Amino acid sequence: MAHREGSVVVTGGWITQADRSGWQQRAAAELAAILAGHPDIAVIAWTVTASGGALAGQVLAPAAGRRGLFGEWRQALGLDDVTETPSGTGAAVYLHARGVRGGVAVSVTATVFDGEEDSR
Repeated sequence: MAHREGSVVVTGGWITQADRSGWQQRAAAELAAILAGHPDIAVIAWTVTASGGALAGQVLAPAAGRRGLFGEWRQALGLDDVTETPSGTGAAVYLHARGVRGGVAVSVTATVFDGEEDSR
C-alpha cells in the first residue's frame, strides 16, 4: 500500500482532508437551515463534529426548562430515535435524540436532574 500525504486508509478507499472539509461544510449548511427554519425555539449549543460532519446540539438552558426545550428541538427536527438513561445515582437523567436531516447526522442531548425538571 502506498502512503498518501494527508490521507488515511479506510475500507473502499482514502479519506482526504478535502472530504472531511466537505462533510463539515454540509453540516454547517444544514445547521444554518435548521436555525433559519426554527427562529422561535430557544437557542442551544451546537457543534459541527470534526469527523463525519455531524451536528451535535446540547441543551444548556436552566434546569427547570431543559426537558421541555429538549422536546421542542427533538420534535422540530423530527428526531425519532430517543433514549433516556438514568445516572448511576439516579439524580440525573441523560436525554439523547438522533436522526438524519439533509444527509447529515444530527443529535440533541440534555441532562435533567431529579426535582429540578419541569413536568414530563
